[in-house]
Amino acid sequence: MSEKLNREKFSPKRIAKLAAVAAIYVALTYALGFMSYGNIQFRVAEALMLLCFYKKDYGIALTVGCFIANIFSPMMLMDMVFGTLATLLAVLLIFISPNLYIASLAPVFTNAIIVGLELTISFKTPFWLNAIEVAAGEFVCVSLVGVIIFKLLEKNAKFMKLIAE
Repeated sequence: MSEKLNREKFSPKRIAKLAAVAAIYVALTYALGFMSYGNIQFRVAEALMLLCFYKKDYGIALTVGCFIANIFSPMMLMDMVFGTLATLLAVLLIFISPNLYIASLAPVFTNAIIVGLELTISFKTPFWLNAIEVAAGEFVCVSLVGVIIFKLLEKNAKFMKLIAE
């Protein structure tokens, strides 16, 4: 029985799906790099964070995707550490969220605090200004655009089956 569980846990299909999500996160962030980094950022790929609300597995993919995407950041090492930490904490908060709307606020909160602090340390700019700017971008990408997209996708049984597998 446990051998079967291990095979299912690390099945090629599961690994491929998680790798695809991580790659999509990286590709979207890199392709939209002009607006994905900095104090005023609209990281469209962050909408994918809501996948974690439907299945916890996606937390791994999105954390890895964020880490890789942050290699291309102008603040490379700082973003690789702090941006990835913000994503990981957001994932953990999404796991315990009671609904999609609350879940969408997790990345807004964690990125505002952690990335806001990162920007304050790096650029000696006011923390609250950085936090508000980062939160605004996250709110637009995750809580507005992301929630709308996922609420529409919830109506598609094939999509829901695909992400839940």
